[in-house]
Amino acid sequence: MNVHDRYEALKSKVVKRKKEFDAFIGMLEQESSWLSSPASTRFHLNREGGLLEHSVGVAETLLKLREVCAPQLSEESCVIVGLLHDVGKIGMPGKPRYLKNDNEWEIRNRDMTYTINPREVYVNLAARSLYLIAKYIPLSDTEAQAILYHDGQYVEANREVAHREMPLTLLVHFADNWTSCIYEEGRVIREDTDYYERSDTK
Repeated sequence: MNVHDRYEALKSKVVKRKKEFDAFIGMLEQESSWLSSPASTRFHLNREGGLLEHSVGVAETLLKLREVCAPQLSEESCVIVGLLHDVGKIGMPGKPRYLKNDNEWEIRNRDMTYTINPREVYVNLAARSLYLIAKYIPLSDTEAQAILYHDGQYVEANREVAHREMPLTLLVHFADNWTSCIYEEGRVIREDTDYYERSDTK
């Protein structure tokens, strides 16, 4: 399935909070850069639609992890957290975070296809995600923690939650890393070794 079909399949899993979820998704699709935004300026999926592709991938990976590690977690909770964990990367409705880069040197030498909007009001990305979601969708404290601390110990400020993470927080953190570092980079784990290689080199 293409990413849009996978996206629709994920959205259909939200049932209990469907009305609120649909209102938020509708706003994102109609009033923000959600469907067109890259996932980053240069590091992963720095292309149009990259944020949606990444978000769908994380939600799908999170659902797989849930099935094995924590089946007591609801699919709906995993979809909301996994799909929307990085929604702060849109910036704000009508005020996109990422702009097409017109600096040819940066594009050619740094693969920096996008740049940060210089007029952006700075807010930590995870905090912005939580802020945007919570305006529309009622969240549990567990879901709020998972969204706010999904980057784990890669972010220094997240050390305050170390060893106090809820299972959903740990799972979305791993799903995020696995999706971006393995799936998005095309790495394939070889069966006969601990090493991995890019699939495009086979």
